[in-house]
Amino acid sequence: MATQLAVAWPERFAGLGVLAAGPWSCAQGSLGLALGQCMTTRRGMPDLQTLEQRLADYRERELVGEAEALEALRVYVWHGDADTVVEPRLGAALAEQFQGWLGDPSQLQLRQDAEVGHGWPVDAAVIPSDAGELADCREGGAPHLLACDLDIAGDALAWLHGEQAPPASDGLDGELLRFDQGDFEAKGLADTGYLFVPEGCEAGDCAVSLALHGCSMGAEQIGETFVRHTGLNAWAAENRRIVLYPQAETRLGNPQGCWDWWGYAESTWQLDPLHDSRQGSQTRALMAMLERLQEDPSPR
Repeated sequence: MATQLAVAWPERFAGLGVLAAGPWSCAQGSLGLALGQCMTTRRGMPDLQTLEQRLADYRERELVGEAEALEALRVYVWHGDADTVVEPRLGAALAEQFQGWLGDPSQLQLRQDAEVGHGWPVDAAVIPSDAGELADCREGGAPHLLACDLDIAGDALAWLHGEQAPPASDGLDGELLRFDQGDFEAKGLADTGYLFVPEGCEAGDCAVSLALHGCSMGAEQIGETFVRHTGLNAWAAENRRIVLYPQAETRLGNPQGCWDWWGYAESTWQLDPLHDSRQGSQTRALMAMLERLQEDPSPR
């Protein structure tokens, strides 16, 4: 979903970080492809040329951003080599895809860690004791935050935005707030989203990171573990960066509470779902959240 947003609105983002996912628009609106070619590869690897043609068609119809804006992004792609949920070769395929789009190969970093499974690696040594039990680094599973002693949040932010001031050792200076997502109409949104606001950012004038949880990582399934313990808040607190945490919900057709990367929010009424474009209902809702935040950083 993060990749879909970046391709749809590249002029609105400085960079893109993706963990454990495959190429842009891999599913092409098909659940069969999502399961058989974008997670496993039992139906073969995605055809990047086909996806390139899809992008060209979207661009001709003004459903995605201009090539020049996409070329300017910085991109960070991470995948664990022991991932049994999403085939690691798919992460490499995403990197290959972006190598063809970016203005310079040096704008992309592909990190692949051996003996790491599916999830979001965190440095267990800096996670507070009230975080609860983390998942095994290699095996994964709920809550999908992996106790790997890898600070992927810090690594990604440094790549995307340059050198960052390190997190404070004496706790966070900031507040995690809730906001009503009911103002943003889209199938699959949960009632409540989250916003981390560092001290000094209450009146605005701070950078913003949009952090999208993975499947089975929303607050409905794992409580506030994702919005509190990825490491993003600790880095954000020291670098004047607000973190927006929208939330998807579980429902029929989306039992794992995923963001819409295969078309479930559109397929009941669109023969060819435009979920991966500017017309996607979730894409529009997420951009509307960013626009609302730019107007006023306090929750409503």
